[in-house]
Amino acid sequence: MKVGKVSESILKRSILKQVKTTREEVLLGASIGEDCAAAELEQGEVFVFSTDPITVVSDNIGRLSIDVTINDIASAGAEPVGVLLSCLLPAYIKEHDIQEMMGQVSHRCAELNVQIMGGHTEVTRAVNQPIITVTGIGKVKKERLVRTSGARPGDDIVVTKWIGLEGTSIIAREKKDELLKRFAPDFIEAAEQFDRFLSVVDEAGIAVKHGVHAMHDVTEGGIFGALWDIAEASEIGIEIDLKSIPVKQETIEICNHFDINPYKLISSGSMLIAAEDGYGLVRELEKNGINAAVVGKATEGNDRVLLNNDERRFLTPPETDEIYKVV
Repeated sequence: MKVGKVSESILKRSILKQVKTTREEVLLGASIGEDCAAAELEQGEVFVFSTDPITVVSDNIGRLSIDVTINDIASAGAEPVGVLLSCLLPAYIKEHDIQEMMGQVSHRCAELNVQIMGGHTEVTRAVNQPIITVTGIGKVKKERLVRTSGARPGDDIVVTKWIGLEGTSIIAREKKDELLKRFAPDFIEAAEQFDRFLSVVDEAGIAVKHGVHAMHDVTEGGIFGALWDIAEASEIGIEIDLKSIPVKQETIEICNHFDINPYKLISSGSMLIAAEDGYGLVRELEKNGINAAVVGKATEGNDRVLLNNDERRFLTPPETDEIYKVV
């Protein structure tokens, strides 16, 4: 494909034609010639914004790009409204690849009732693989805005679903041939399909109704990184029981195979929550078919402690995600 902005014909038939979900808040959305998007809020509502790039090669890059950014919006207790897309594409890309990618984006936005409000698509020699950066826009009543920094000493610390879901799915897809030499096809297929768990929108909605002090989706740096972030932002200590952190067997075995730490593996699909009644929240989540566990407590002071039977050690600041050691 020629370097530069994609042609108007490709833009119309392969990108804009797939933009179907609309919302009443959006006054100006994606179309030829428009440089901006515009949205209107009701009195007492505030905008919530987040942006994330997807730089790891994946055959579900479109869906993943939406989930990762919308999870951030949900973590603030907000309702997702729309997204802006910036797609940087390598020169070798074919139009059907763009159609596939945008089809994934459009389908996921329809499932979440999120409007594609605009964006930019460009073929450039500056990249050797597709890169999608998504800016998400959400809305929430000002008094219901949830902050990462809201955790309080005495709060229960809750983890939803299982850690390592995103990283496990990516590794299973990208290293499938190698893994099939050791594991059964059914095992690898199950790991690949962890990407169906990557949205945290449902648990965020349940948590907000139940009452929470802080939420933080578990992404790069894994659960250790997320625990550090919420403790640092809230200026609290934490005491976490490692054995209480939920993790799938597929994640454990694939991480063992590549000698990486599952607690430091990118984990979209898992939400970290600080709540006064964590056990009540876990019961409410499980009523709705969402696995969750109380893994520890927020404490006074600044000690960030990890407990593993009789072993007691301290959490350290986040490092480079383990995924980059493998893909």
